[in-house]
Amino acid sequence: MFEKFTEKAINVIVEAQNIAIYDHSDKVLSEHLLMALVKETKGFVAKIFKNYDITYEKVAQEIYMTLNIEEADLNSAIPFSDDFKRILTRTMDLIEKSGNPTVHYEHLVLATLTDTHSKIPQYMENLGFDIEKSLPLIEKLVQRKVKKDFHPELDENKEKEINLTKETDSLFDNEKSSKVFERAVAKLSTSNYEILGTEQIVSSILEDKNSDLAKILASFGITEERFEEKLSQINSRQAEYEGRQVVFTPNAFRAMSLALQTAKELGSSEILPEHMILGLLKTKKGVAYNILKEFHINDDDLAHGIIKPIEKQMPETLTILRLAKQEARRIGRGVVGTEMFLLGIISEGTGIGAVVLNELEINIRDARIMVEKIIGFGNEYFDNEIVFTKRAKRVLETAWEYAKRQNKTKIESQDLLYAITTEPNSLAMQALEQLGTDVVEIREGIKKHLAKN
Repeated sequence: MFEKFTEKAINVIVEAQNIAIYDHSDKVLSEHLLMALVKETKGFVAKIFKNYDITYEKVAQEIYMTLNIEEADLNSAIPFSDDFKRILTRTMDLIEKSGNPTVHYEHLVLATLTDTHSKIPQYMENLGFDIEKSLPLIEKLVQRKVKKDFHPELDENKEKEINLTKETDSLFDNEKSSKVFERAVAKLSTSNYEILGTEQIVSSILEDKNSDLAKILASFGITEERFEEKLSQINSRQAEYEGRQVVFTPNAFRAMSLALQTAKELGSSEILPEHMILGLLKTKKGVAYNILKEFHINDDDLAHGIIKPIEKQMPETLTILRLAKQEARRIGRGVVGTEMFLLGIISEGTGIGAVVLNELEINIRDARIMVEKIIGFGNEYFDNEIVFTKRAKRVLETAWEYAKRQNKTKIESQDLLYAITTEPNSLAMQALEQLGTDVVEIREGIKKHLAKN
């Protein structure tokens, strides 16, 4: 039976046993279960109890006023009472009817409060608890989530595209990128063009021969001299104009927008020259890209060569997003939503985000079960690149802004977890609420750990 219990539900059973042992009781009673439920409460149910001023001390006092306990034989195991067993049986009936694969804390609460054969309802009513009013709220927490063949966060009618235009000012707000930009503008002033293109950007990156990125590009045969030689043979910039004209050429703007997104996905809160080249490779068009293709270089090989040194720095968010993609593949999904971010944060294990969730008794086993219950399994993944849902991108966007406000150069796990709490309707928050926690607890946990540093 207990193999179907989440860790939080098991903790309640163990605590009930501990209370029975402390009482020297010959059985684990339904009263012990009620005390354990109140003592171990967290999340939404905790709010319900708090509204009625239900505390462990008050429940214990109410119970011990009338409870007669028979002394136990300390040399033998303490069995469950008939009332306790009946509540456990009712709990299993609840999960079967609701279609849940596991027993959660809320199932135990629901089964206990509705057990009219025990004294539990009377104890709670004596303390002023309105069972009739509270039960519908608790029942919502244990309702079965309908599995869908498509990812729920892919509903384009409900999601808005991230407006990258407003963020162009942040493309060059660090020293390295600012210098690239200054050199690119200088090159532009000596040409016959007025709008910055990808070729000026790449050329200015290559000009800094001592940078690590320039050395990586040189190892692929891409040097300033060779690039300028190829550039001098270009007679037209037509490849740069595939949209409306802005400060950049349309293709340069797209490349820089992709650089911004790439920086976020690699866990950086700054746009670096490395991200610009990676953004350019993603556009697969434009003057600079066409020149790079003349060097007969595989895009993936060059991208890997640039990303490898970044990976060695082990940025938290990069690790989390890689783990999120692995989780998506595991259940046959071709997209990463906010729920996969959540699993990635927990799996990473060492960041503040993981520590906060662990303290809230959210573990990877229970979280995986909950995510699988919400979105089900799919067969979407083959060899295609895994993409992010629009809501996941928005969470990443919020994490980026949150990190920048703190003047950090890296997006950390707590930034990503905080960003998830800003999306109350996300699948990640649905999973967290079903696991017994809420926005307030998560944010307070993050605040507490940040205060220690």
